[in-house]
Amino acid sequence: MEVGEFVSARVRVVDVWAAGRRLTVDDNAAYVPSFCHAFRSAARRFPVAPFAGCSPEQTFRLLDEDRDGFQDGYRFFEWTEIVDNVSGYRYLDGDLVLVFSFWRPSHPVPAEVGRVFVARVCPVEFTSIVEAVVESLCSPAPGG
Repeated sequence: MEVGEFVSARVRVVDVWAAGRRLTVDDNAAYVPSFCHAFRSAARRFPVAPFAGCSPEQTFRLLDEDRDGFQDGYRFFEWTEIVDNVSGYRYLDGDLVLVFSFWRPSHPVPAEVGRVFVARVCPVEFTSIVEAVVESLCSPAPGG
């Protein structure tokens, strides 16, 4: 994750990366109070793998096909509109597993639309990243 310049006193440029892909391709101007709240919340609870023996790609597809609300406990990348171009889930399977897919037909890399991407990170490391990003985002704007 990269925290950039201030757009205004409460809006900053934030670029989110996972599995070697930039997720913030459509919008990277984050309203800091909302983003920090949503991002911190995402680091508080990591559910266990929902489907034993399934690959991350299979798990994504099964969660994405759910229409009964089961998937809600696994949703991820719902940190405001800067990442509303992806569907994503997270769960523990040794590491924290992040699975996501770009869904917008206007995605700049058409071959990536609908493809499932997987990233793995140590849960403790992820929590440390979240806290470092939030601390950086909460630093005051120059002159204010």
